Amino acid sequence: MLERYTRAPMAQIWSKQNQYQTWLTVEIAIDEAWNRLGVIPDADLAAIQEKARFDTKEIDRIEAVTHHDVVAFTRDVSESLGPEKRWIHYGVTSTDVVDTAQGLRLQQANVVLQDDLDQLLSTIKRQAGRYKDTVMMGRTHGVQAEPTTFGLKLARWYSELKRDIERFQHAARGVEAGKISGAVGTFANIDPSVERYVCDKLDLRAQEITSQVLPRDLHAEYLATLALIATSLENFATEIRSLQRSEIHEVEEHFNPGQKGSSAMPHKRNPIGSENICGLARTVRGLIVPAYENVTLWHERDISHSSAERIILPESTTLVDYMLHRFNRILTELDVFPEQMRANLKVTYGLIYSQRVLLKLIDKGMSREAAYDLIQPLTAQAWEQHCQFKTLVSDNERIKALLSPAEIDDAFDYHYHLRHVDEIFRRVGLA
Repeated sequence: MLERYTRAPMAQIWSKQNQYQTWLTVEIAIDEAWNRLGVIPDADLAAIQEKARFDTKEIDRIEAVTHHDVVAFTRDVSESLGPEKRWIHYGVTSTDVVDTAQGLRLQQANVVLQDDLDQLLSTIKRQAGRYKDTVMMGRTHGVQAEPTTFGLKLARWYSELKRDIERFQHAARGVEAGKISGAVGTFANIDPSVERYVCDKLDLRAQEITSQVLPRDLHAEYLATLALIATSLENFATEIRSLQRSEIHEVEEHFNPGQKGSSAMPHKRNPIGSENICGLARTVRGLIVPAYENVTLWHERDISHSSAERIILPESTTLVDYMLHRFNRILTELDVFPEQMRANLKVTYGLIYSQRVLLKLIDKGMSREAAYDLIQPLTAQAWEQHCQFKTLVSDNERIKALLSPAEIDDAFDYHYHLRHVDEIFRRVGLA
């Protein structure tokens, strides 16, 4: 994990210290379950609960000899114990501990991510309400189309993020899972009640059936969901980047005192935060491929997924946490320029009202084809000669014969396009 894109909560969750701590938590929970079955004496369990410790440096030293991290861990923990050490790792295989502890760490990461998502959803909701009626240009193909509001744009983001949250909560439940079922998932050397106890205690879901490992389609779905969240953030950030262009300049990432936009050009104010979001989204999407390829393992398990997961799980959760936090700040501090938005309504000489004129002519009895062919040359003339489309419409004899001056004025009123904003907000849940 790059320090530049790592926030403290995720750094702690994916630290080696927390890795071994969650392993130890699982090991002790397993022994507690054995104790409840009458296998481990009360005194031995009490000693394990009180004295079991680990030392990360010592584990590293032992692993250099064993070339097996779980063996190194259990041997180090055993050194902190007396005769009761014989119960450490009793009846289980490495992945019983590692996969269950990984579910525990993903659970911790998901608490952080859910809080990030909730905060961003709240920010979008607040900003959508603030700019609900702030008129601006709607654009298709990058070209001015018809009026909309900045609030409606934000309402679309709100709806998309709600879908992201729904997907995330489902995928998160999938990976917050544990298994204590032995070397090939048959519970040959461990009672199934041990698994139930451990998972219940750690608030994990006991997977209904496993091999030696939890099924990796769970993790593939999870990584894909994080990638989709990152892609939503890229979608939002790309819009900010486009609207900040000098030719549009309807919004701008807040520029702090002392901030510099360019080493060469003192005037530059660049959307660097949004560009950062877009770049990191590409990285998170790239982690999907190994996640999907990890699903296919030999027979009841091989180790090919392990090395990839040591990278893709910390990286994806850490990057998405960073992205959500950073974009929340971008949107909270975003500078919005309603006057420029209104000014941009006029830059195409009123051509944005061409459909409204078209429909009024149809309402008067003209065929759609005839109305379209009448209006289109006037739009071309306005664009090519830099003259007002409304003037050309008002001066056209065929149009004047059908539309009164008041009806023409009405066709060029942007309020017509915004009359359903309140209804849309209600549908989205922003009333």
